[in-house]
Amino acid sequence: MIDIHEISDIADYFVICSGTSDRMLQALAESVTEKMRQDQGLRGKIEGAPRDGWVLVDYGSIIVHLFSPDRRSYYRLEELWNRGKVLVRLQ
Repeated sequence: MIDIHEISDIADYFVICSGTSDRMLQALAESVTEKMRQDQGLRGKIEGAPRDGWVLVDYGSIIVHLFSPDRRSYYRLEELWNRGKVLVRLQ
């Protein structure tokens, strides 16, 4: 999770993760939306499709990016937003 609230007006936080297959990206998107709805009462807007290698779930102040490994490497969001503060990094 990257805290970008001091450097961006579009969101406060980015969550960036990878899935190794279309099926995994779909499962991650479904899991995120279900958990956020249950725990926080939030409904996210989903953009993109697993077959494209990038699914985005927009909660306004939190944007979840779900990438295939090649799309994550291509877009390099962590580098583009490197002025943000990394709050959590899991490998």
